[in-house]
Amino acid sequence: MKLFKLAWASLLSRKANALLTVVAIAISVMLLLGVDRVSQQTRAGFANTISGTDLIVGARSGPVNLLLFSVFHIGYPSSNVSWDAYAHWREHEQVAWSIPIALGDSFRGHPVIATDHNFFDHFQYGQRQSVQFAEGHPFEHSAEAVLGARVAKEQGLRPSDEVVISHGTGSVSFHQHDEDPVQISGVLAPTGTPLDNAVFIPLVGLATMHGEHQAEEPQSPPSFSQQSVPQEDEEHEHEHEHEHEVALDSEQPIDSLSAFFVGLHSQPRAIFMQRMINTWGQEPLTALMPGATLQELWRTLNMFERVLAIVSGFVLLTGLIGMLATLLASLQERRREMAVLRSLGAGPGTIFSLLVSEAFVLTVTGIGVGVALLYAALYALAPWIEYSFGVVIHISWPSVVEWQRMAIVLVAGTVISCLPAWRAYRNSLADGLTIKL
Repeated sequence: MKLFKLAWASLLSRKANALLTVVAIAISVMLLLGVDRVSQQTRAGFANTISGTDLIVGARSGPVNLLLFSVFHIGYPSSNVSWDAYAHWREHEQVAWSIPIALGDSFRGHPVIATDHNFFDHFQYGQRQSVQFAEGHPFEHSAEAVLGARVAKEQGLRPSDEVVISHGTGSVSFHQHDEDPVQISGVLAPTGTPLDNAVFIPLVGLATMHGEHQAEEPQSPPSFSQQSVPQEDEEHEHEHEHEHEVALDSEQPIDSLSAFFVGLHSQPRAIFMQRMINTWGQEPLTALMPGATLQELWRTLNMFERVLAIVSGFVLLTGLIGMLATLLASLQERRREMAVLRSLGAGPGTIFSLLVSEAFVLTVTGIGVGVALLYAALYALAPWIEYSFGVVIHISWPSVVEWQRMAIVLVAGTVISCLPAWRAYRNSLADGLTIKL
C-alpha cells in the first residue's frame, strides 16, 4: 500500500504527462467497450423486433431485403404481392393466422403501415410479447389510425387528433392526402422496436387514399320531418366526418400487398411451407424464416464488426505505447529520484515495483475514466441512436465480456510497464549515489 501511495505521489509531481496518458487509455477503453456494446445492443434490438412469426412472405427478392423492409422499415420492396396470392396462402390448412402489410406512405418521416386487426391480435416482439395500447383502441373505421409510442410523443398527438398521411416514404413529401385525413384511434405502448416509430392504418384506408375504393355516398337526404333544427348541423357534421369511410371487412380491401406475416399451427412445418411458397408456380414469391435470415444478416455484417474491433484494438495499443513512451522518457529525469530512494534503503526490486505500480495506477485510472466516458456517451446519444436507427440502447452494468476486456487492458498495461521498470532497475544498480548531472 505504501508503494502505491509513493507511486501516486510520483505521478502527481508529473501531472501533465500522467493526465495525457490517462486520457489516451480512457479513450481507447471507451472505444473498445463502446463498439462491442453497441454491436450487442443492435443484435438484441433486431432479434427482439419480431417473435412468434414463422414465415415472412413477399415478392421474389433477396431474403435480407425482405426482412429489412417488412420488419425494420429499412429499404423498399422490389415489387408487390397480389391479393389473390395472399388469399390463397391465408387459407392453407397449415396457416393459423396471417398479417398483411402494405407500405409506401409516411407521416412526417415516420413510415405508415397499412394492415388489419390481425396485426394487433397476433404480432409479437421480444419474448413473445403482444402489442398493447397505452391509449385508445385499434382502428374501427377506414379513416382512423394507430400511432407508435415515439410518433405520438415526438409529434405531441393523442387519440381524436387528426393527421394527414403523405405519399412516399421520405421525410419531405410533395403529395399530401389532404382530402383523406385520418383520426387517431389509439397509441401503442412503448416496445423498444421499430413499431414505436410507425403509424398503422387500415388496408382499406390506404386503398381509399390511392383511389382504389370510392367513398360510400350518403343515401337519400332525410325528409323534412326528420330534420329538426337542433339535429341538422349535428347530422351534417357526422356525415362530413365519415364521408370517406369504407367498411373494414371488405373481402378484398386492396389490390396488392408489400408482404405478409404467417403463423403456422406447427412450427416444425415452417421449412416445408417455405419450400412450397418459394416453388409456387402461379406467382414468384419469397418466404423466409426470420431467425435464419437474421443470422445471415449478422454474417454479412460480421466483417464490419471485426474491422471496428481491430481499429479499437489499435487505438488501445496506441494508448498503451504512449504510456510506455512517457515512462521511458521520464527515466533520465528521475535518476536522482531513484538514487535518493536507494539512499533511504530502497532496493533495486523496490525501484522496479515502483515503476510497475505507476503504470498500474495509470491503467486503472484510465479504465475508470474510459468506463465513465462510455456511460456518459450512452446516456447522451441513446435517444439520438434510437431516433435515427431504431436501436434501443439499454444502460446496464458491464457484462462479463466487458469485465474480461478491462482485465486484459490492465494486464497489458502492467506487462508493458516492465520494460521501463527493468531500465530503472538497471540504472539504480549502476548509478547508486554517483549520478552525473
